[in-house]
Amino acid sequence: MRGHLPDENPGFVGRRTELERISAALAEHRLVTVTGVGGVGKTRLALRAAHRAAGRFPDGAWWTDLTPLDGDRLLIALVADSVDLADHTPGMASTALCRRLAEDRLLLVLDSCEHLADPCARLVAELLAAAPGLTVLATSRRPLGVDGERTIALDPLPPAGRDALELLRRAAGEDFPAAGPAGEVCVRLEGIPLALELAAAQIRIQGVEAVRDQLGTRLDTPPDARFALLAHTERVWPSRHQTLRAAIGWSHELCTPLERLLWARLSVFRGPFDLASATAVCAGGPLTRTTLPEALDGLVRSSVVRPPDAAGRHRMLDTIRAYGATWLERTGETGTVADRHAGHFRSLARRADTAWLGARQLRWYRSVDAHHTDLRTALDRLLRTDPDAALDLVGSVAFAWSCRGRLREARDGLEQALLLSGARGRARARALWALGVTLVLQGESGPAQEVSERCAREARYTEYEEALEEGCADAPAPGPYPRTGRPRPGDLTLDAAALAGLLALTTGRPMAAYVVVDHVLDAVPGGPADSAARLRCGLVRVFALTGLGRLAEARERALALRALCEELDEHWTRTALEYQLALTGLLEGEPAAAAGHARAMLEGTRRLGASLGVALGLDVLATALAAAGDGERAADVSGTGEAYWRSTGQPRRGLPGLRALREKYTDTARATIGEPAYEEIFLRALTGLPQDGLDRALRGSVQA
Repeated sequence: MRGHLPDENPGFVGRRTELERISAALAEHRLVTVTGVGGVGKTRLALRAAHRAAGRFPDGAWWTDLTPLDGDRLLIALVADSVDLADHTPGMASTALCRRLAEDRLLLVLDSCEHLADPCARLVAELLAAAPGLTVLATSRRPLGVDGERTIALDPLPPAGRDALELLRRAAGEDFPAAGPAGEVCVRLEGIPLALELAAAQIRIQGVEAVRDQLGTRLDTPPDARFALLAHTERVWPSRHQTLRAAIGWSHELCTPLERLLWARLSVFRGPFDLASATAVCAGGPLTRTTLPEALDGLVRSSVVRPPDAAGRHRMLDTIRAYGATWLERTGETGTVADRHAGHFRSLARRADTAWLGARQLRWYRSVDAHHTDLRTALDRLLRTDPDAALDLVGSVAFAWSCRGRLREARDGLEQALLLSGARGRARARALWALGVTLVLQGESGPAQEVSERCAREARYTEYEEALEEGCADAPAPGPYPRTGRPRPGDLTLDAAALAGLLALTTGRPMAAYVVVDHVLDAVPGGPADSAARLRCGLVRVFALTGLGRLAEARERALALRALCEELDEHWTRTALEYQLALTGLLEGEPAAAAGHARAMLEGTRRLGASLGVALGLDVLATALAAAGDGERAADVSGTGEAYWRSTGQPRRGLPGLRALREKYTDTARATIGEPAYEEIFLRALTGLPQDGLDRALRGSVQA
């Protein structure tokens, strides 16, 4: 089935009437918003409703969790990412998203809109106007206020009903009788699902009678005394649900002092976190590396922190996190812990950048992806407090973000950091290089040229200054750039040359690409595996040789570099080399060899999660199949490729040499099997599941 929805909560209970109301509303209205207070179960109900409704939408149901966002700057990027739009186009971000959804019939779920209600309302109104087949299901503590919105207010479970008791039973793992302490707990907690889950955690520890008695004491206090510390309580805790405030406060009181301290400090994480990150950010004072794991286990037992997933990552519900953030503010540690969080993820970014070349590349690439939300949070913090550190962080991860298709976020972060930071040196040169690559991938050759020139100047300046410090240059130079002396070129110069060569290749100037990288490779001593920058220059030279028609030399160099990458267990360059070898095979009239290299490239891009790379690989594979006379498989792969190209938000692109070959052999394939048959297979692949099409391409089969 098309789309992406998280797995359902196995503890879902009841809500039959509400599910029917949502189902009926989705059939009649294009915007349905489930409203209610925090902890009442909006998310789990929307998820169950989306799973039930998904089959009615030919293009699937897609889930967007908005809780990680702290502000609306990345709202469109997050929604685009959630519908598999790896947008590589410049211009207004919403334009590409509207174009992606314009012809689809799909359900878009926007979960937790309350802190971005106005920006969400504007975006939803724009998307609904541009995409007549779009239906939006939103959850929020208040309506969005968009014309045509159907609002469904969600109340707690009936306190004395069987559903509240069943939820408590499942969460506690005990089969309580309907009459007795468990029923009293449900009534005292007014049937609020989150409050019942917190109570169930204590029942597992203390027993149901003890929990009932404690809740009696807790809930009989005046409402203002139950949870008096939270500022602006009306925004998060409406007066009609003081009970939830009391239940969370009661759970907080039952925690040990170390658990309460950890709860507060963990509130700085916006996304999932593992034990290592929690320790790095939250340890300090009585929370040591020895005591912190035990405190974390205690929070898990209390249902404050969710148990670890298969990758060892924990998470907190937004309502629980907000409570912890208030305690953190009360302790006066908000800024300190936020700075520690930013420093930790800056360090993670630098380690990922350092480990890019070699056997740990894929591991760190996936780590950057897994921690994306908190890397963004750290970047936003540093942009406000330490722009130089922000430049260092974003320069370290932006290339990985661009490879993953997060071009808008990479460009946004790089441009902000470069504007706010006055730092000179390696961090600036690296950020300029990453920005140039991002602009090239977006097709912005004019701005990319200007950034490429700035990158080259910054590289020369930095390496000159470093040479002076080491006593390796003739003399200091006046002004911002060296005018005398002989700077020693190194990795920064190599990357600046690789950027200039990449720009020349994509604008049809292979000779310029060859000259710039060949000159720098000769000028900078070292072997091809000495650095990632040198390897990138070698890759550009291979593509330049291909563009110049020096195919035998290009293939020889490509095979040598590929062998080196295999020895290093390096993935990104190896994948790009497979693309080049496939192109060389086509140009030399060896379509079978080209198809093999194309499939190797697709395996690599799938591991990297690079949708643009998948689209490029499918194009070269379809061309190879057409050249080999296999029109049916060529049509199937081409249709899948078109689906992936649409997910990038741009028309088909690629090196000039491939575009001409693709057009030539596509015409041949159409003639071989006939235009109607080709179109039927193409459209079937285009409208099917892209992942299924990619699987068929790798297997060498055709959709039945």
